[in-house]
Amino acid sequence: MKSAHLKYTVLVAGIFVSSIILYSCGTSEAKTEEKKEAAPTITTVETIALEKGIMSSALQIPGELTAKQDVDLYAKVNSFVRQMTVDVGSEVKAGQLLAVLDAPEITAQLTAASSRLKSQEAVYIASKANYDRLLQTSQTPGTISPNELDQALARKNADMAILEAAKANYKEIADTKNYLEVRAPFDGTISVRNISLGAYVGPSGKGSEKPMFFLQNQRILRLAVAIPEVYTAYLSNNTEVSFSVKARPNEVFHAKVKRMAGSLDTRLRAERIEMDIDNSAKKLLPGMVAEVKITLPSKESTFIVPKSALVVAPERVFVVRVVNGKAEWVDVQKGREVDGNVEIFGDLKQGDTLVKVASEEVRNGFPVNIAK
Repeated sequence: MKSAHLKYTVLVAGIFVSSIILYSCGTSEAKTEEKKEAAPTITTVETIALEKGIMSSALQIPGELTAKQDVDLYAKVNSFVRQMTVDVGSEVKAGQLLAVLDAPEITAQLTAASSRLKSQEAVYIASKANYDRLLQTSQTPGTISPNELDQALARKNADMAILEAAKANYKEIADTKNYLEVRAPFDGTISVRNISLGAYVGPSGKGSEKPMFFLQNQRILRLAVAIPEVYTAYLSNNTEVSFSVKARPNEVFHAKVKRMAGSLDTRLRAERIEMDIDNSAKKLLPGMVAEVKITLPSKESTFIVPKSALVVAPERVFVVRVVNGKAEWVDVQKGREVDGNVEIFGDLKQGDTLVKVASEEVRNGFPVNIAK
């Protein structure tokens, strides 16, 4: 009985040991297979040689046309409109009379100043004549005391100073009266008229809320464009631009950059550039919005690659360089993109071998096979 029980125990122990051995062998084989699967695979890739080139792109952006010269014309003094010689659309020359104003109090002030001036001229003439007689008489010794002569000279000088003041006062009032004639400061076109005959006018904020006239030089227009920061390095004076307007969709106009702000607008983060437009034919109007096209050539050669060679991932932007048969991710900065090509900037040198169609599947540090 004991012999049978012993045999049964040995049999069970043998089965248990065999199971452990089989399990260990199976686990070892599974780990071996996993290691084989984790081994890096060799990817076959097509490559290109990194080269430099000059990239030229075009920027299309809206701009605004304004008159190169424009001005609001107000009355210099409070007055009434007596005469108008122009209206909306009138072409005027510099110095041309636009309106005549009437201010009776200024005329009265001028008459009074003229009377004071003539009176003072008479006083000065008398004091000067008196001094001249005393001076001539004093040539005879003992006839005129030095003190009397000095007093006469002082009176003459005082009367002369008062005369000069009267002349200045008269000139000031006369100049003010000249302001009653409103004249054009430059050649241009009257585009706004806010007055009529008999209207009360005066300086801005004191007599009139609106200007009498708005004068524009429409023969030369100014095209202003705000260039985004990223494109400012490609611009310079005399850069060619072309533009069109909705009113003349079949015509293309051309100009050159004349002025650059040299700084960025803090609100738009853009640089203002301006072009002068010859508008002698009057095809364009101030206030028009132009669709501007600007060619932006590179000032120096840069690395240019096909767009497919650039990997734009959420964490980084990179290209895949092949070095000694292995893939190497190189972080770069992306520049302009034109016709399927893109500028890149980074730790690269001319002649580097890059994967033509790059992706994150070409793992960093893994071996690659270059397609022939």
